[in-house]
Amino acid sequence: MENKIKLPSKIYLEDYSGDYHKFIDAVYQIFENDFIRHKTKFGSHVLGMKINPKFQERAYTFYHMTHEGEEENERTPDLRRCECMPWAKPVIGNVQNWNLKFWRQSRIRSENRICIWLECSEEVEDDYFIILEVRETYVLLWTAFMSKYSNSTRKKLNEYNEWKDSTDGKSVNTPDELVKMIQDNIKKQRANKSSLP
Repeated sequence: MENKIKLPSKIYLEDYSGDYHKFIDAVYQIFENDFIRHKTKFGSHVLGMKINPKFQERAYTFYHMTHEGEEENERTPDLRRCECMPWAKPVIGNVQNWNLKFWRQSRIRSENRICIWLECSEEVEDDYFIILEVRETYVLLWTAFMSKYSNSTRKKLNEYNEWKDSTDGKSVNTPDELVKMIQDNIKKQRANKSSLP
């Protein structure tokens, strides 16, 4: 039985009289508290993060979670991402309690990502996605974002359904099972490469 979703309040620019610098400092304090001072777990896996290259003296993962854009050096602040920073830790930590969708996500840059989906509902006004990057021996918090368009949300739903219908998707029911499956695949790929002449 799933537990009722209880999220902390969002943080808004208006709470800081429209002063973006005070606002982004407050958003960073939440990030620092939730992911640097106190570690967050996905299943039993403590999340790491990409610290360097630092952006404005802050961890690079923070930059990804609060800015948008395809070109790394041209990303722009996204207030909606910033507003949801208080949600990231409880979403990651309650994937199973809240019966959230999560799946292996393959992209050009990486086949080893996990997408977590907090769906729009009575308790949640927007779809919120968190991306993790699985490495051979650890898991990184990568980014988080709100869905801006209904077709983007439909694509995510299709991606989730396709994965759940796959052999791998059918055998995974917990965060730890998914991380183990991806890490085993990484090890197998490394072993295959090292055995090549």
